[in-house]
Amino acid sequence: MRGHEELAERFEERRGQLRAVAYRMLGSLGEAEDAVQEAWLRLDRTGGDGIDNLTAWLTTVVSRICLDLLRSRASRREDPYGDELPEPNADDLPEDEAVLADSVGLALLVVLDRLGPAERVAFVLHDLFAVPFDSVAAVLDRSQPAAKKLASRARHKVRGTPVVPGAALDRHREVVEAFLSAARGGDLGALLDVLAPDVVRYADPAVLPPGVAAELRGARAVAEGTVLLRHRTRFAALALVDGDVGLVVAPGGRLLLALRVTVEGGRVAAYEVVAGRAGLRGVEVGVLGVVG
Repeated sequence: MRGHEELAERFEERRGQLRAVAYRMLGSLGEAEDAVQEAWLRLDRTGGDGIDNLTAWLTTVVSRICLDLLRSRASRREDPYGDELPEPNADDLPEDEAVLADSVGLALLVVLDRLGPAERVAFVLHDLFAVPFDSVAAVLDRSQPAAKKLASRARHKVRGTPVVPGAALDRHREVVEAFLSAARGGDLGALLDVLAPDVVRYADPAVLPPGVAAELRGARAVAEGTVLLRHRTRFAALALVDGDVGLVVAPGGRLLLALRVTVEGGRVAAYEVVAGRAGLRGVEVGVLGVVG
């Protein structure tokens, strides 16, 4: 009995780390906790016999469970975004999942959801948790060169491909950050400061309240239209959108909206709100800054 208690204690010491790995692989706190619990059941059945490195053993088991779940999703062709997602409100997600998603980064979760199962597992294990490639290869049942190629391909997708020079990207980031901050605060004056006088906003009509025009022109109209939709900014984050700084709205890391933002002369000259499966599939999303 004491041996079982000690094994349980050793597992509990590692539960947080295992949940972190599983969450980044699955993007769902409930599924991540289920995967970790399944790993405990498998460990309990073995009694810990013959396990030299418990952390490595558990990481491998959790990763294989997650890989199977990701492959099952892919076979069912589950979309990481879509028309059926509910209107995001603060109560849509459990608080612990919302906090966890924010800590990981909504943009990263969006991009991870677009990776293939093997790419996602390889990237999470190696790039986010520094698992050596021989262990990654064992999880994936691939050779080390194949595992390295999968992680490299995933890394390229996560980073995206900027279409503007680095200095311009930094300037655009400052403008979009100011825009998001003003939108979150419902600060009409700050929005007017960051919007160009002749700014244009186009939004997919499906995401707008009845009677709201899809196209708005002029700083005052666009600022007021932005404030009207400020509730969505709770789930917004900066991202590389089609190669330039934009925004994603992703409750729980599931992409609901993408904003293509055009910055000219230090102000927002235009922005487009993209929604729906067809529109979002055509948007390339990457993570700004270093991922690790």
